Amino acid sequence: MTQDQCARLYETCYMRVFSYVMTLAGDRSLAEELTQETFYRAFARQREFRGESDEVTWLCAIAKNLYVDEQRRVSRHGEIPEELPDRGKGVAKTVEDRDSSFRIHVALHALEDPYKEVFELRVFGELSFREIGTIFQKTENWARVTYHRARIKLQERMDRT
Repeated sequence: MTQDQCARLYETCYMRVFSYVMTLAGDRSLAEELTQETFYRAFARQREFRGESDEVTWLCAIAKNLYVDEQRRVSRHGEIPEELPDRGKGVAKTVEDRDSSFRIHVALHALEDPYKEVFELRVFGELSFREIGTIFQKTENWARVTYHRARIKLQERMDRT
């Protein structure tokens, strides 16, 4: 891969990979760091890409592995993530947003895998069903059905709270 091809890949895929990592990490600085590391590893190991999947899918798989490694490292060292800074919203709006966000995240956290991860990949990572199926080594139809079931389960949990 030439330097121009690497730059084009970075420009076209950065936001999709970053969005996916952001859904996993929930922390902007960590997501940025892992996304940069993802592209670094992809460019360093470009010969390993067999072309059996889309480039974004390959990059998301690398990102997922990096995130899992980071979680293992953090759990071994007991690091506590920093709280995200306030972005200047009013107090009432901030409380309302946090309450709604908390309810959604509680319901989403309670989803079992693979529903949770498929939902996050689709909604936050903005991946296609084909890409999600490839990540899980399943079919596109499997990804669609799993996402649909995840939405139903999430809605049921939201209705209970």
